[in-house]
Amino acid sequence: MTRVTVWNEYRHERQEERIREVYPQGIHAQLASFLSEAGLDTATATLDEPEHGLTEEVLNNTDVLVWWGHVAHQEVSDEIVNRVHQRVLQGMGLVVLHSGHMSKIFMKLMGTSCDLKWREAGEKERLWVMDPSHPIAEGIGEYIDLEQEEMYGAHFDVPAPESLIFVGWFEGGNVFPSGSTYRRGSGKIFYFQPGHESYPTYYNKEIQQVIINGVNWCAPTKRDYPVYGHSEALEPIREKVGV
Repeated sequence: MTRVTVWNEYRHERQEERIREVYPQGIHAQLASFLSEAGLDTATATLDEPEHGLTEEVLNNTDVLVWWGHVAHQEVSDEIVNRVHQRVLQGMGLVVLHSGHMSKIFMKLMGTSCDLKWREAGEKERLWVMDPSHPIAEGIGEYIDLEQEEMYGAHFDVPAPESLIFVGWFEGGNVFPSGSTYRRGSGKIFYFQPGHESYPTYYNKEIQQVIINGVNWCAPTKRDYPVYGHSEALEPIREKVGV
């Protein structure tokens, strides 16, 4: 069974009543609830726990890490970021949601500013499926309609993705590469844009299905992490005259 850790900074829900009304137990609890219902072995971790809840033991027992952050990116210690980064290179999957695009770990993995245009106006978003054959789009029709979502708009300063699965169109006219995959080292990464904290996006069944699919796609293969460094010859090397 795939072992999933859902990480959330858990600040909005504790500090703002209007957001607590949407996610009374925290965004992480809502994400974990439908991931668990899908048969995934799911646990949660939050920013204010010791080591942000991401101890070496936790990460070593995590197949896929789901990340949601927004107002406290800079409070995540570099030591923990480096720990997560190494685990991704070793094969742990990473699903980055919504404003997690500006998290230290996503920026470190992308190597760019990861910046974009944004607007909070409660506008409609239509997520078009661009790669219907991709496993992350399994069970989804031609598009997903969200009545309210924060606008994220191009240009999105990230490297060209391995696969562009969703493109979001917003009522105000902007478009955005809303669902993209990457590989870093032995790890697989899925970035998915919907999920503003003041809208009930994570209760939408189609959005839930995409995230479940994303976790399953990001799950690591069973191959061992490659051994790097000096390597002994597999075959005898002929002595070179004059060398």
